[in-house]
Amino acid sequence: MSSQPPSSRSQRFKLPSRYTPFAVAFYMSSIMAFLMCLVITAANAGLGQGYVGQVWQAYKVAMPSAFLCILAVRPLVIRLVTCTVHSS
Repeated sequence: MSSQPPSSRSQRFKLPSRYTPFAVAFYMSSIMAFLMCLVITAANAGLGQGYVGQVWQAYKVAMPSAFLCILAVRPLVIRLVTCTVHSS
C-alpha cells in the first residue's frame, strides 16, 4: 500500500489524528490564557502605560499552566459531558 504525497502544502504540516487531544489543549490554552491575561491585567493594573508588557509577562506563566491544567482535567470534562448530554 503506497501512500500518496500530500496534494497541498498545508497537508504536509498536519499532525496525525492521535495528537488531536494535545492540539485541542494547546489551542484552547493559548487562546483562553491570552484572553484571561488581557482581562485580569486590565482589572488589576488598568489600561495604562506598560499594559501590553504586563499582559505578556502574565501570559508567559499562564499559557503553560493552562495547557497542563487542560490536559489534566480533560478526562473529567469528557465524563461530565457524557453524563449531561444526550448522545445522538
